[in-house]
Amino acid sequence: MSLTSDQMELREDDIRKHYAAAATMLAGFDHSPRIARPNSESSTAHELSPGVARPRRLRSTTPGLTTRHSVSAEGVHLLTRIADCDPQDPLTTPLQATAQHCLRRALAIALAMSEAWSSHHGLAELKRANLAGSLASSKRAEFAELLAAEAVIAAHVLANSLAWLLTEHGDETQVEVGELEELLTDNAQLALHGALWELDQRLMLQASDDAHLIAVLTAWAEKMLEQLTLRATHMPRLGSFTTSVWRVEADDLTLRGFEPAHRRRSASLEMVFKRPEEVIGNHIAKHQAQRLARMVMAYDFERRMNPFAELGGFIFTFMGDGKPGTGKTTLIQMMAGLINDYCQIAGYPFRYQNFGIDNIDSYQGKSGQNAKAFIHQVMDPGVIGFGTVDDIDQIAGKRGDRQSSAGQQEVTAVLMEAFAGANTLVRGNCTFGMFSNYPENVDDALRQRAGARFLVDGPKTQDDYIDILHLLLGGNHAIPLGEHELFAAQSIKQAVARSFAAHDSPQEPRLLEVFQRAREDLGEIDSIARMGAYLKMIQQADERFTGRAIKNITDAVKVRAMDFDLPDEWMERPELFLFKDYDTKKTMIEELRIPITGEMVMQEINRYADSEFRYADKSDEAAIDGMVRDLKRQVEAQRRFNEKGR
Repeated sequence: MSLTSDQMELREDDIRKHYAAAATMLAGFDHSPRIARPNSESSTAHELSPGVARPRRLRSTTPGLTTRHSVSAEGVHLLTRIADCDPQDPLTTPLQATAQHCLRRALAIALAMSEAWSSHHGLAELKRANLAGSLASSKRAEFAELLAAEAVIAAHVLANSLAWLLTEHGDETQVEVGELEELLTDNAQLALHGALWELDQRLMLQASDDAHLIAVLTAWAEKMLEQLTLRATHMPRLGSFTTSVWRVEADDLTLRGFEPAHRRRSASLEMVFKRPEEVIGNHIAKHQAQRLARMVMAYDFERRMNPFAELGGFIFTFMGDGKPGTGKTTLIQMMAGLINDYCQIAGYPFRYQNFGIDNIDSYQGKSGQNAKAFIHQVMDPGVIGFGTVDDIDQIAGKRGDRQSSAGQQEVTAVLMEAFAGANTLVRGNCTFGMFSNYPENVDDALRQRAGARFLVDGPKTQDDYIDILHLLLGGNHAIPLGEHELFAAQSIKQAVARSFAAHDSPQEPRLLEVFQRAREDLGEIDSIARMGAYLKMIQQADERFTGRAIKNITDAVKVRAMDFDLPDEWMERPELFLFKDYDTKKTMIEELRIPITGEMVMQEINRYADSEFRYADKSDEAAIDGMVRDLKRQVEAQRRFNEKGR
């Protein structure tokens, strides 16, 4: 992969010249922890049994490499620690050697990056002046800030590079490393020493074999990335690094500021895909899912942006709701299948992830960590991502609901921040779908973060029921079809046109009353002023209809403006569209865009408001039913209490 115009190269020679320093640091250094406390367990080598010494390992006699088995109270000897992680094997295993090489390589990359950054920002000159005792007092504050910035950069690049290099070597083994405390920012060397001391402490306790060795290294790197990225948001002098892009060609590694680097790997999908004609009914939902599957393919990997996201009309999050058995799972299978097929044609990596009830953990904080990992996997800018949260009402708890577990509350907080938080960046490479049979049980604020609503209402017409019966019966019969044109009712354009036209007026009774009153007071709602007045009347009828609802409606209108078919040949022959540069793709899309009409706006207002009123009414009824049950229990309890007191 060649460098792009926004990338700088971290040269291989500049990395390799730090190999000796990296090896020396891994062989051994002394560090007295400033913040963290050492583990209470002995750091000496474990014995095979009490009173019986373990056999010596074979060690290199290369000068400068440690040959001790034990580690002093303050000493950190990571090469020995890694080689001793399996006390039953006297030899260093291939995976242990790989871990040592990956750690040295990552440390050398961090040292090279630290050197390049300090030279570019004048820190190297300030270091020389400080060493010579000629640093001006007016420069001391700047010097301290630059040292702290270099420290965070060096530690972050170490963790980022190590996580990247170890990606291909891990398995399903997972460990919890907890919070890292010894993250020091005095200077780069002290930062690396503190970080490696933390790693040594985890390896001592948790790296009992090769699988756990890689798991500890990976978990430590990921925790480092998380904590250092958070710390960097409050530090000065980091703006240039945050926006810079560095390329390590030999490792196919791109370092984009404080973003975690991920391999462009597709998740192996074990799913039965469905063709669009196998989705019966659900016309608008099917139509929008097909549109979205093609929209996400317009993502530009070099620019890391999608023209649809820039022009408006890209669906980042959507809510699919309907009664049990109406086809939500089939819709997921269809959309995942379409994206998977398009990605295979284009050679793009595709990653599908589902966040299910098994990700809710009783361990405090684990559910939130699982949710963050799910979000990061799908939003990885190096892949095309599709994430689903099935049965969202069971997974994400309502705030203030005493029946929701702490884990469910954690998931709600993570999803809300990820879907519409201050740091949410919609690149257009992924989309998230939340599905539920009971959307009224989803937290209002989380539900409103769904930019689009897919009503999954299943088969509706007689033709729908004939089609689905024929489809599910299969071919092992000789029953005649009769007078029916198979799947003609599933013609998507005609069905969608009918479905959208049905929203010229509301379908929910309570909203219909508001609409009729608005028509009486305002006349024909055919201007922005009258539409705004209608929206205000809706808000007066339900205070939960806030500004976020208006944003979701306008986003849905923009989607309608993009309601055109990307030609089939654009997907079948990637060179016609998918492989074009970003600006060319944007121009091609703009030429297909259709103008927004008042009819579109009114249909989307009614469609969105219908869903909110439907959810709110069901939620209110559920709350009232709960209160009635509580009152009945109180009355019965009072009756029994009175009987016992007689």
